[in-house]
Amino acid sequence: MGCKLKRVELRGSGYLPAKFLGGDLGISGPGPRDAPIQCFIKRERATSTYHLYLGLTPALLVQNGKLLLAARKIRRATSTDFIISLDADDFSRASNTYVGKLRSNFLGTKFTIYDSQPPHSSAVLSNRRSSRRIHSKQVSPRVPAGSYNIATIAYELNVLGTRGPRRMQCTMNSIPFSAVQEGGTAPTPIEFPNALDEPFSLLSATKSKDPIIDFSSTSLSELPISFHSKEEPLVLKNKAPRWHEQLQCWCLNFRGRVTVASVKNFQLVAAVEPSHPISMAEQDKVILQFGKIGRDIFTMDYRYPLSAFQAFAICLSSFDTKLACE
Repeated sequence: MGCKLKRVELRGSGYLPAKFLGGDLGISGPGPRDAPIQCFIKRERATSTYHLYLGLTPALLVQNGKLLLAARKIRRATSTDFIISLDADDFSRASNTYVGKLRSNFLGTKFTIYDSQPPHSSAVLSNRRSSRRIHSKQVSPRVPAGSYNIATIAYELNVLGTRGPRRMQCTMNSIPFSAVQEGGTAPTPIEFPNALDEPFSLLSATKSKDPIIDFSSTSLSELPISFHSKEEPLVLKNKAPRWHEQLQCWCLNFRGRVTVASVKNFQLVAAVEPSHPISMAEQDKVILQFGKIGRDIFTMDYRYPLSAFQAFAICLSSFDTKLACE
């Protein structure tokens, strides 16, 4: 027995006020530990685009909202791609504004998040067929460094056809589970040169001991790259909703940030095994929440150890058609 998620509204949410996220690490670096960063996603149906804004209210989006990221949905024969960019008018993978992409399978039940930049300095990209060699710390976003598989998202099949919230699991390949343990830290991505000001530079391999990146001269943005962490990856799962007898539906406490019932609404927490030394307070902490407040307006609130890019990509997966999950 179940139904679409409804909100339980509480005052005094304790969220961080909106603030400017400056530089590339503001997009790719982990969010704050103390409280979530509040964002809004605006969907443009006519152009199949999605805009992520930093702000307190949707009324500020048009006038003075801070655009963080934009995405365009591209349907293909066997999959769907969401191309993510810093520029709402430029979704070219060869552009200096290209950040990464989200790719789904045919059914829309499995997704992979690809980052154009190495998640941290130990990640190495190699393609022996290439004749162009660039040191990883000198790669400019003007030529994407490839597609680093940093996370996978899996939606649970709804074989019984019951109504209720979608169930999902996110495996963050680039974030170790230790990041949410006491004293743990999330990896900081490589800080690349300013995308708009720095020219693309080539350095001789004999002048540095940094890891070498070899590019294919034919398809720079589609190189087969896998990221493997030596540590156990962080896994995110749905926070379990509670059955509300009076409302007769499954409920999650979105603290006033979600106002429209939808199967797209979700909250994600760390998936913790009994052997993990994690406090109950940490286990119950919502790392990412996403929900509907209007026909084409959604809230996205994220915190450490996710970055704005990772959180946005996870939320984009909710917009793709789920043929087997409804």
